Amino acid sequence: MTKTVISFLIMFIILVLAQAVVFNHLVLWGVAIPLVFIYWILSLPLTTDNLLMLSLAFLMGLTVDVFSDTPGQNALACTVLAAVRKPVFRLYFPRQEDLTDAEPSMVSLGAPVYMKYVITLTAIYCTIFFVIEAFTFFNFWRLLLQIVCSTALTFILILAVDSITHITREKRL
Repeated sequence: MTKTVISFLIMFIILVLAQAVVFNHLVLWGVAIPLVFIYWILSLPLTTDNLLMLSLAFLMGLTVDVFSDTPGQNALACTVLAAVRKPVFRLYFPRQEDLTDAEPSMVSLGAPVYMKYVITLTAIYCTIFFVIEAFTFFNFWRLLLQIVCSTALTFILILAVDSITHITREKRL
């Protein structure tokens, strides 16, 4: 239990620092911003209490807001992400008793289910984040381009981070 808490605390710190120092300064083609820190929310155990989940997600978003100088955008988007996380998971993995590990990952869910889970939640997060940032639909096509490109970039980077954090060891005979 404490090993899990410590590993998630370390991941929290690393992802917030990586987002603030590196990823906030990477803007591809003026539209794609990698929002990799949401991997922490996506990878929290599914057995986490809803109130605790919402509180942790809000804390994560608020911490990134402080370092990114965004007035509450990440806090709101992270809280909504935490609220829709379990229903989206049940959409793609209806029988939770078949789950071998409480932490969603490519290893525990399998590639197709995990990729659908991540792309859906990343699209929801990016949509909320960029709609709040624009606060208008005046330039709808640019807004849509930002959402699609940032979702794709974040999705690819989250898969990369997941493959690094959940390394499977081969069993040799």
